[in-house]
Amino acid sequence: AVDELTEKFKELNDALRDFVAEVKAQGLWDSTVVVTKSDFGRTLTSNGQGTDHAWAGNHMVLGGAVQGKKVYNEYPSSLLQGGEQDIGRGRLVPKFPWESMMVPIATWLGVPESGMAGVFPNLGKFDRSSHIISRTALFKA
Repeated sequence: AVDELTEKFKELNDALRDFVAEVKAQGLWDSTVVVTKSDFGRTLTSNGQGTDHAWAGNHMVLGGAVQGKKVYNEYPSSLLQGGEQDIGRGRLVPKFPWESMMVPIATWLGVPESGMAGVFPNLGKFDRSSHIISRTALFKA
């Protein structure tokens, strides 16, 4: 299983490397953003045949205008069973919504503030100063 995961990471790395090289060759890198997204996370413990669907997860954002090489938000204080965010079987409840990274991307792409509620209907449920990354934090000026 570890060898299979290692191979998948290599495949992803190679594909992203080639994509970035092509976009740079076309002179479009500074106007490109790539973001990973999943509709579910994975458990940290095995069900005997792998992992099950869960909630929390990590994502990558890359692009020429992205202020990279940073971890935004916070990693869990513990990945062990019984940790602060674990609700059983290694299923972590996220501390930050997916809107946390998507709102600054939408802003960078030109979605006006007046359109945010239509794009992100749950945005009003979060404290934007503590749960949403600012555009200026995620992107270069």
